[in-house]
Amino acid sequence: MTRLPTPASPMLLMLLAVLLFALMDAGLKLLAPHYPVMQVAALRGLSSLPFIVIWALASVPLASLWRVRWRLHLLRGALGVAMMAGFVYGLRELPLSTAYAITFVAPLLVTAMAGPLLHERVGPARWWAIGLGLCGVLVILRPSGQGMATLGGLAILLAAVCYACGAISVRVLARHDSNQAMVLWFMVLLSLGASALAYADWQPLRGSDIWIIGLVGVAGSLAQVALTEAFRRGEASLIAPLEYSALLWGVLLDVLLWQVLPDALTWVGAGIIVASGFYLLRRERVHVEAEHP
Repeated sequence: MTRLPTPASPMLLMLLAVLLFALMDAGLKLLAPHYPVMQVAALRGLSSLPFIVIWALASVPLASLWRVRWRLHLLRGALGVAMMAGFVYGLRELPLSTAYAITFVAPLLVTAMAGPLLHERVGPARWWAIGLGLCGVLVILRPSGQGMATLGGLAILLAAVCYACGAISVRVLARHDSNQAMVLWFMVLLSLGASALAYADWQPLRGSDIWIIGLVGVAGSLAQVALTEAFRRGEASLIAPLEYSALLWGVLLDVLLWQVLPDALTWVGAGIIVASGFYLLRRERVHVEAEHP
């Protein structure tokens, strides 16, 4: 297969990954009303696991998948179970686009955590951007009056916090472990952990949902591979902003599948969060260029 020239190749891969993750999340939202939260989280992991195993074994030696930092992988797996539970519960209660708008705060949280946990310097300008992004989340949640500070919105915010903590653990794991090992063991631990918690209330699968579960598995697996390749080939500061294209897919899927649209305040809050994220990414790019002219 002919490879696209850089930087088009990593950018297109990132856009593809975001689209595939949106399709996967739409599948999870379709499943969420019919099964317990933990069962949907387990189905997300189990449906993707066979494809991830094949990809990992085909791309790296088997021995390298075992020589990993197990304690950090176990921590990341626990965070992944909590993240998926919060996200699935939120998807049950909120439009997909609103859930995405709240999760956009995750990169800001990663920057905030990088200071105390990774001893990275986070200057005043970045703290202002983080604070502004959190204000955007408050605009979306609207915790006063007839607001949307519902359990669903707070569950999505919890999922974003768990995602950010997991991203910090990835920053540490990446110094020693391969991408394949990180993806494989995350999916294994998510599948085992969520399945164990879902076992007592496990519901029989409906025949009409089999194709949705298959979509979740295929889309989630291909998205993970595309995301990994995008970051391997391209500069993070160049391709990371493309994650915000998820909002467009979320809106489109909301209209097509559930006939809903975000309200005006959700758009305002999402705009604030995205602007803060772009500012942080620009500051990071300038900082990297200054260190490596």
